[in-house]
Amino acid sequence: MSPADSPTTTARQVQAPGTAARADTTVLRGSLQVAGRLDHRFFALLQALQDTGSLHRAARAAGYSYKGAWLLLETAANLASAPLVEASTGGRGGGGSRLTEVGRQLLAAWRQLEARHAAFLADQERWLLEQPGLAALLRRISMKTSARNQFAGTVTAIVRGPATTEVTLRVAGGQEVTASLTTGSAERLGLEPGQDAIALVKASEVVLVTDFAGYRLSARNQLAGTIARVQKGAVSSLVGVTLPGGATVTASVTNDAVEALGLAVGQAATATFKSYAVMLAVPG
Repeated sequence: MSPADSPTTTARQVQAPGTAARADTTVLRGSLQVAGRLDHRFFALLQALQDTGSLHRAARAAGYSYKGAWLLLETAANLASAPLVEASTGGRGGGGSRLTEVGRQLLAAWRQLEARHAAFLADQERWLLEQPGLAALLRRISMKTSARNQFAGTVTAIVRGPATTEVTLRVAGGQEVTASLTTGSAERLGLEPGQDAIALVKASEVVLVTDFAGYRLSARNQLAGTIARVQKGAVSSLVGVTLPGGATVTASVTNDAVEALGLAVGQAATATFKSYAVMLAVPG
């Protein structure tokens, strides 16, 4: 068993047949392989073969071409010194393929290994989350969202109104980010001063300013820093502005705007975004 980025196994992946899958909130993942090359996809092929009795259908179900599936099974059989699949005859379809006894034993062993692996990961995750100061950090890092900008901080102020509530977070480096949300949402989140929270801002909501020319903006959030990267795409660019303290705000800017403003690494810029563009997340 070895940890890897993909494919992965978590403590909650192995479940009894017929049970509904739950949202994966694990922070520890790892991959499982047999003989250094047989992974979950190979055993999905064996399972599909056992279920369908057809190598063609099994290959499609497991994401292989027919030739690719056959070559993989042939290689595995050579390593095992015994065939894993045998041709079957008769039946309404006129025959097909099925697992040999060795193939069935290998598949059954894999299912047990999956359960043992999940139990191992769950045990290690429990230990990991008991380490002082790590639990909250790991939960924040493992959060999955499409918002490019994620700022972990502490709620420093809450101004409640009949319809709208303003919440201010102090983030890394001492900057403050203000979010406007409905009062109902603020109550549902149970927001209180001193609480940990994450501010989420889409890159498309961030406007970069390099020269205010004596004007003041209405945007509540204005974070001054230095351009650290300009990553050009076909139509737009991702521009990263590093703030004092090391945090980075990323803005999605059209390539025309990048050229018009002359945006370049090392240039001073202010990332601005309105408070209503900020979403808040709190530990559940």
